[in-house]
Amino acid sequence: MSKIKVLIIDDEPPARDLVKHYLKDFPALEIAGECENGFEALKAIQELKPQLIFLDIQMPKINGFELLELLTDPPPIIFTTAYDEFAIRAFEMNAVDYLLKPFSASRFRQAVERALLRIEDKGDLTTKPVTDLKRQFEETPGEIDRVVARLGSRIVVIPVDTIYYIEAQDDYVMICSSLGNHLKEKTMKYFESHLPRNGFIRIHRSHIVNISQIVSVDLYGKDTHLVVLKSGARLKASAEGYKRLRELL
Repeated sequence: MSKIKVLIIDDEPPARDLVKHYLKDFPALEIAGECENGFEALKAIQELKPQLIFLDIQMPKINGFELLELLTDPPPIIFTTAYDEFAIRAFEMNAVDYLLKPFSASRFRQAVERALLRIEDKGDLTTKPVTDLKRQFEETPGEIDRVVARLGSRIVVIPVDTIYYIEAQDDYVMICSSLGNHLKEKTMKYFESHLPRNGFIRIHRSHIVNISQIVSVDLYGKDTHLVVLKSGARLKASAEGYKRLRELL
């Protein structure tokens, strides 16, 4: 029987070493690789195709949550985190296991055994727990100051103040910024509720605009206006969107 490939993602070498030390007690698991940041991790996941991931949450460049957003078909994930008990309860509710640093060998064994049960369950290898955690993360209140997007194995970190506008495109959104145009699997509702309220406004069901990018608002039809941006983009504003603009501007 082939061994189960494991990937360890943590920016702290001692933390990675501890996981490797504990994994010696599991001959069925093989360490396929280790990464110190999310940029390395995304490439390693694509190339190594691990069946189990140990993922730290608090990392520089991009954190564990942001990496999670970029994974379309993730394997079972065991989080290693220093988050407080409230966040831990949220992970537990979604059946995604976690290890609260510093963790013991017995707690590590418990987490691995849970993951192995999921991996060995031939009837259901669903990623629903990870999907549920993504959804819960999206619904957590709070403004964002950057957006992480991917193009193949390349990760782009987009500061929100560089965004010109966001456009709905089926199940994705197109983020148009000074860094280029990038597709992201998110909803317009997510961005409407998480972008800074004093910096962005939804002018149409298909468009959210950076207020600082607006040059003019021109009449286009009976109930429609065109919002002209510094970039040269011309976006339609609905009657409701125009009303919001008037109240704001």
